[in-house]
Formats: sequence, structure tokens, C-alpha cells
Amino acid sequence: MKEINIRQAGPLDVQQLVAISRKTFIETFQEYNTEEDLKTFLNEAYEPGKLLAELQNDESFFYFCEVDGQLAGYMKLNTMEAQSEQQGQDTLEIERIYFLKEFQGQGLGSRFFDLAETMAKQMRKQRIWLGVWEHNQQALAVYKKKGFVSFSEHIFQVGDDKQRDILMEKKI
Repeated sequence: MKEINIRQAGPLDVQQLVAISRKTFIETFQEYNTEEDLKTFLNEAYEPGKLLAELQNDESFFYFCEVDGQLAGYMKLNTMEAQSEQQGQDTLEIERIYFLKEFQGQGLGSRFFDLAETMAKQMRKQRIWLGVWEHNQQALAVYKKKGFVSFSEHIFQVGDDKQRDILMEKKI
């Protein structure tokens, strides 16, 4: 039986966060983006100083999922002003939830969703929201199964490529 551990990441975990952020984004989106757009995005979004600042933000929370001591995935939650789009003080955003390909389909994401819901309730939030790329059918299906419904959309920039994200929410 595998040992699964979820723990909050902190500033000392910045190098691990950079590595898993880059690797999971590449695994998930490499085939849909040009090498140049992907490189630009990775260098901007997952630059160590930027991620360190996000780790130190009191309104953002990073969690690692480890399986048998190996880092398998991570989640980033935002509240208040840290949200990537302002949805109000009564919301919790799941900005990122990624797993390495080898750990996908094992039910690990459910642990992150449960944690996000628990945190939302503890913080007295009314809803959880997230953005998902319109062509990521696997993620869309998972979110719908978890009770999320579409409520809007926004543009997610990857290099020079403007991509449409569907915004989804779940009332708590």
C-alpha cells in the first residue's frame, strides 16, 4: 500500500516547487504550444523569485502531494487579493492543481479537492472557483464530477498565445 502525504509547502520548498511546476506544465501542455511560447510562459510564471513571493503571500497556500516520499503533484489556493481574478472576499480560488503524468488517474486529486473544500469552509467562503483550458477535456470532466459548473471565461496567456479558460465554481 502506498503512503500518501499532503503537506503545506513553504519558502524552503521553492526549488521543488519550481521543478514540479515546470515539469507538470510541460507534460500537460507541451503538445499544444510552440516551444517559444512554452519557454516564455515557464520563464515568467515559474521563475524562482516569483514563486518564492507567492509562497510568502499570506493569501496563497501551496500544498504538495507525496507518494512514498516522491513529489507527485501540487495545488495552489488563493484568497482575497491573491486571486488571479477578483471574485469577491467570499471565494477561494484553486489556481493550480497539477500531477505528474505517472500519478494521474489514481484518485490523488480528490484529496486536494477535499482539502480545498475543508479550507473554504474553515475560512467561511461561499464558493470555490477555478479556471480550466477549454480543450482540457479530462480536467473539465473531473471538475464537473466534483460539482463545479461553468460561470464565465477569461484569457490565459501562454507566451504570445491567448487561450480561452472556462471559469467554473462550486458553491459550498
